[in-house]
Amino acid sequence: MAKPKPDLPAAEAILALADDQGRLGVRVTPGARLEALEIAGGKLLAKVRAKPEDGKANAAVLALIARALGVATSRLSLLRGATSREKQVKLEI
Repeated sequence: MAKPKPDLPAAEAILALADDQGRLGVRVTPGARLEALEIAGGKLLAKVRAKPEDGKANAAVLALIARALGVATSRLSLLRGATSREKQVKLEI
């Protein structure tokens, strides 16, 4: 049985949430049943299946956002929140 494709918003909608310096606020739910990105309250909500251990969930969040934007994961970096659910991601687009 194949994994279901994640539910992703349009790249333009995600880019609209970023400030003029390319910073994006993200609220993460690790260990979710399904992977998804949602926009709510001016923030991006990321649900990832990876557990929050050894940075696996952080890597999964960056990969999910990169897939939604259609860019390489190396174009994104985690600015704040390595051990928190509230994260700030820098977009280099």
